[in-house]
Amino acid sequence: MHFGLGRTDETMPLTLAIVGRPNVGKSTLFNRLAGKRLAIVDDAPGVTRDRREAEGRLGDLDLRLIDTAGFEDVSDESLEARMRAQTEAAIADADVIAFVVDARVGVTPLDDRFAELLRRADKPVVLIANKAEGQSADAGIYEAYALGFGEPVALSAEHGEGLGDLHAAIDAAQSGIATTLDEDAEEVSAKPIRLAVIGRPNAGKSTLINALIGEDRLLTGPEAGITRDAISVDWSWGGRAFRLVDTAGMRRKARIQNKLEHLSVSETIHAIRFAEVCVLVMDAREALERQDLAIADLVVREGRALVLALAKWDQIADGPAYLKEFKADLAEALPQARGAPIAATSAIAGVGLDALMRAVCEAHDDWNARVKTSDLNRWLQHTIERHPPPAVRGKRIKPRYIAQTKARPPTFVMMCSRAEALPESYKRYLVNGLKDAFSMQTVPVRLIVRANRNPFAEEE
Repeated sequence: MHFGLGRTDETMPLTLAIVGRPNVGKSTLFNRLAGKRLAIVDDAPGVTRDRREAEGRLGDLDLRLIDTAGFEDVSDESLEARMRAQTEAAIADADVIAFVVDARVGVTPLDDRFAELLRRADKPVVLIANKAEGQSADAGIYEAYALGFGEPVALSAEHGEGLGDLHAAIDAAQSGIATTLDEDAEEVSAKPIRLAVIGRPNAGKSTLINALIGEDRLLTGPEAGITRDAISVDWSWGGRAFRLVDTAGMRRKARIQNKLEHLSVSETIHAIRFAEVCVLVMDAREALERQDLAIADLVVREGRALVLALAKWDQIADGPAYLKEFKADLAEALPQARGAPIAATSAIAGVGLDALMRAVCEAHDDWNARVKTSDLNRWLQHTIERHPPPAVRGKRIKPRYIAQTKARPPTFVMMCSRAEALPESYKRYLVNGLKDAFSMQTVPVRLIVRANRNPFAEEE
């Protein structure tokens, strides 16, 4: 099953060539996008020798995939030279090139020479920092900026992490939309906001969507589990276009009893990864159960904007007292969702629907927020003067520079001395300060602390 509306039959699929030096994970990514194991994957470099092609899909993008041999910097009559010729042919055939580097290893001289070849090809390039799971990959991700292809997509092809960011980068590349922070003004896409409505079975997801769009578009009823596919509906509110995605209810893994339900839950996870905003619908009479918290945590870890909808609000006797207690419980049980908007709704009574959509729009705007480097560093200087980092083993930690490296969600890198010793409590203090200072309270904000020299700064 695939989430999203595909291209029309008349539209040709996008040709994506996956290229890079040996053993960076190109074939793993090829298999991931193809949805099946087609290419042999092994830790030994040079397993792939011929070009391999397959049809694939990423969100709503239909793809013609080309897997290539690892690039070798040779030009004689050897096998390696013939493999390089096959790679160059794939580059010439591609609409967009996926240039893969290994985030755990960092940028190598061979990566640099490959970058020179791709610049001469004059094709749209999406830079992928693969094997990005874990903190050990952070340094390699930011080294990749030096290759000159803009913001690298942090990806784990093996674990399927970062596919939503890859989708956005490929879509932007093939549309000719700049995605770097150097733009004076952000390009505004006319595409609809992808809004996934998620939650436990029978929480009221389909009923809520029917109420929003004003028609009985989705089947509803008292039985749990009526929705099995991720159903998308195009709709507009307040002059903005949306693609609403109703999803199957997600219950605990131990309660998934049959193959069909397992596939439905897998598709719901897929919908979350490709959404921009996720509305977590909870029955107000039994909100914040263990599975609600697990779903919210998944949304935050995937970097999506989260809005909490308390459904069946008309059945709550004392609304203000309930909300006060709910917020206190949320802060204790799910601190990573601090600031997520909360909307009290009743789809049957038509209560709170406009408030919910205002919260969705606010969260989407925060998710796309970009902050000037000069403003960030003024904030950092003021923040550390007011509350400096604690000394560790008698030595001060000195934050020196901060820059935003991406939006969707807002992600920042801060350079400081003795970065590895900076306490997690102080990182949380900085993240909360960023949210408050730059009005990003509604979305997850990521802060990466590094000891290396800042890659964006001018030579001193």
